Amino acid sequence: MLKAIALGAALFAFWLVLSGHYTPFLLAMGALSILFVLLLVQRTNAISPELTRRHLRPRLLAYWCWLAVEILKSCVAVARVILSRKPAIAQSFIFVPTSQTSDMGRVIFANSITLTPGTVTVETRDGYFTVHALNEAAADLSALADMDARVSAVEAG
Repeated sequence: MLKAIALGAALFAFWLVLSGHYTPFLLAMGALSILFVLLLVQRTNAISPELTRRHLRPRLLAYWCWLAVEILKSCVAVARVILSRKPAIAQSFIFVPTSQTSDMGRVIFANSITLTPGTVTVETRDGYFTVHALNEAAADLSALADMDARVSAVEAG
């Protein structure tokens, strides 16, 4: 219940910041829409213990910082490929082994791959992902194995 109240307060604060309108009618509509969202969240059991494990939080923040740097490096690499006169595009599908033990770990890893420019997670299977890579540099299995290890470390707590 406490998590639902905290989520509702956070959503309402976010809505207030984005809205910028504070008339009684709009405040009431915002509160009703947030109550509707909380009802949906409760019915779909989206606030489960696995999704909000406390040990994920500190390590996850450090991982996000590392991922932001990797995304910037990949942005530069993809921009170079796109802007070159003869782009070195060699698209391929690669199979990336995964070592995560929970669904949340696999989701974090798959989304991290997709957020990194030049790669997209196309399919997930037990034990591996199918990833589309723009070129050979994006298909670097050692870099993806490093990402996998970092996600597993976040997951392990």
